[in-house]
Amino acid sequence: MASIESLKQRMENLEDLEQIVRTMKALSAASIRQYERAAAALAEYEGTVELGLRAVLRDAPQALAASREHPDAAAERSAGTPAAIIVLGTDHGLCGRFNEAMAEHVREHLGAGHAVRHWLAVGERVAPGLEHLAGGLPQIFPTPSSAAGITAIVQRLLLRVDAWRAEGIARVDLYHNRPTGRAGYEPGHQRLFPLDPTRFQRRAQAPWPSRRLPLYTLPRGQLLGHLLRQHYFSVLFRACAESLAAEHGSRLAAMQAAEKNLDERLEEITGHYRRERQAAITSELLDVVAGFEAAS
Repeated sequence: MASIESLKQRMENLEDLEQIVRTMKALSAASIRQYERAAAALAEYEGTVELGLRAVLRDAPQALAASREHPDAAAERSAGTPAAIIVLGTDHGLCGRFNEAMAEHVREHLGAGHAVRHWLAVGERVAPGLEHLAGGLPQIFPTPSSAAGITAIVQRLLLRVDAWRAEGIARVDLYHNRPTGRAGYEPGHQRLFPLDPTRFQRRAQAPWPSRRLPLYTLPRGQLLGHLLRQHYFSVLFRACAESLAAEHGSRLAAMQAAEKNLDERLEEITGHYRRERQAAITSELLDVVAGFEAAS
């Protein structure tokens, strides 16, 4: 049977853990809002980039298919499965099955035994679940610690994608978790490269949103290249922001479950401590009464 001192020590330890869990809950709640704002702020920028693409493709709808952003027919036929992938995970734990669910989604999407030529993980904790993808170690980037740090990671990712394309990589896929509510998430993926020209051509055919038609002075190919670069940036930025928001949502849910378990355990030990303390007090009183009776 545990002594009163040991029970008291366990109570103090549980109370300390509760403080840590509450602090992590507060940090996760604040971080979710931070990354949600980052993703929302990007929506206006994405709209501006899309308008620029519509302006360029309005007069030359086939310009995208003729650009280097779209592979030739042979490369397109070989791009059925990704030759390179980017997977967004976490650097820190205590977020449930966030990384495991992401790794399982990648394995299911690629199929058993599939190997990619290159793969890159953002967050070291997702990498162990993907070791089957290729021989050798992947390149691992750290996850941003704040919304302000997303831009630097995205720029590094763009440089890595440029290097892959220079090697002749025909397709790059992006995998990340998306938030579904305050504490839920679901794994997803999208093709980063090559672009689907029909998607942008359909947008280019839509009516212009104002009565002032756009004009541009840069050569069409040069302007299209700059706009597509910003398109890649916005896709990766949004994916990182969504993944980080989903990570902290999962951690918030895990901390809420941990707090509930700690409360139940603390209540149980507190009750045990009170019973043992009352028994000790009763025993001491009986000893005093017995001693008084023996003395008299």
